[in-house]
Amino acid sequence: MRAALSTIIRRFVHDRRGNIAVIFALGCVPLITAVGCAVDYSRATQTRAKLQAAADAASVGSIAKASPAFKAAGTMTSDGSISVGVTDANNIFNANRANLTGYTLNSVTPTVVKTGSTVTSTVAFNATINTMFLGLIGKTALALTGTSKATASMPLYIDFYLLLDNSPSMGVAATPDDVTKMVNNTSDKCAFACHDYNDSKNYYNLAKTLGVTTRIDVLRSATQSLMDTAAATQTYSNQFRMAIYDFGASSKTIGLRALFSLSSSLSSAKTAAGNIDLMGVYGNNDIYTKDQDTQFSTLFPAISNEIPNPGSGTSNSPLKYLFFVSDGVADESNAGCLKPLSGSSRCQSPLNASLCKAMKDRGVKIAVLYTTYLKLPTNKWYMDWIDPFNQGPFGPSPNSQVAQNMQSCASPGFYFEVSPTQGIADAMNALFKKAVADARISG
Repeated sequence: MRAALSTIIRRFVHDRRGNIAVIFALGCVPLITAVGCAVDYSRATQTRAKLQAAADAASVGSIAKASPAFKAAGTMTSDGSISVGVTDANNIFNANRANLTGYTLNSVTPTVVKTGSTVTSTVAFNATINTMFLGLIGKTALALTGTSKATASMPLYIDFYLLLDNSPSMGVAATPDDVTKMVNNTSDKCAFACHDYNDSKNYYNLAKTLGVTTRIDVLRSATQSLMDTAAATQTYSNQFRMAIYDFGASSKTIGLRALFSLSSSLSSAKTAAGNIDLMGVYGNNDIYTKDQDTQFSTLFPAISNEIPNPGSGTSNSPLKYLFFVSDGVADESNAGCLKPLSGSSRCQSPLNASLCKAMKDRGVKIAVLYTTYLKLPTNKWYMDWIDPFNQGPFGPSPNSQVAQNMQSCASPGFYFEVSPTQGIADAMNALFKKAVADARISG
């Protein structure tokens, strides 16, 4: 009996068949803990990602172009916090986390601030999520934190001063077809619809009777179209201001004339643009100007005096742009003239581009729209005095000195030549959009 018991005990001591179960049981403890930790961290990561997405939506959305904060920033005259932006960011954050459960939001802290021409929105959050498995090792909750930051450049405020050539040369027929119609219906084969007060049957009235479109007609409608473009482009109701000037109502009152004083009322500017018309004159060898009706040397200093030094683009310190639309040929006295007529005090010449330099040196951007001076082979005056400098070394524009000087007047990148004349509207709108884009990039 004793021998049998001893054998049983000895076999039990040396038997290893049950060890694997013990080892497995002991090994399961850290394995289960690791899997549980992975589950807890996965839940926390997914929840944090959704909260981060809500914060991203809040920071970006609270300063979007149509947001209350963005609009409010446009009315601020100094830097500072934008309270409506903070409220909006909170609302956007909460809307984006509305269906998210299983966590506790401890805080969400939006800040929306205007600094210069930049609006910055920052949204920070702090939350916790209870653990299921990490509690086994004493960690009952995980912290979830995150921050999202977005910035937006505010549209800059710009004042536009339009200097529009309404001298008699802008009465030329607008297209080759219109030129032909005028030539065929005038005894002297003239393509100019001159507005002569001393002639009741002048070519100005003839053009209207024939249905001929002149450059001044196209310029008028193009300027009105520009006001519509500006109204559709602006973010703030007073972001763009317009002023409209021409060369004078008549030779009797020649000189810079304000058709519309600087104002943010673009609808009023459009109405005023409807009054753009050809300068009236008093016959050949006009008693007031001796036919010298395009006096760039006095007009440019005058318009320069109307334009204050440009600012940084804020509401109380706008940028300044001059829009100059002309066929680029001066007709004035010899003073400041590039090509005086032989044996005469009269001068017809390309624009003297040095007249533009003073404004550009002050930081005023000059956008030039050159309405190509069309060749008029049946007009002896044109052929004798203008054609020689309206031809380049290889033919007509854009190699002509007229075109080259007009381009020299313009700020870099702000020169357009339009021929045929119908393209004035598209060119003016393109120049306007380029000015707005350029202001944002450089600002």
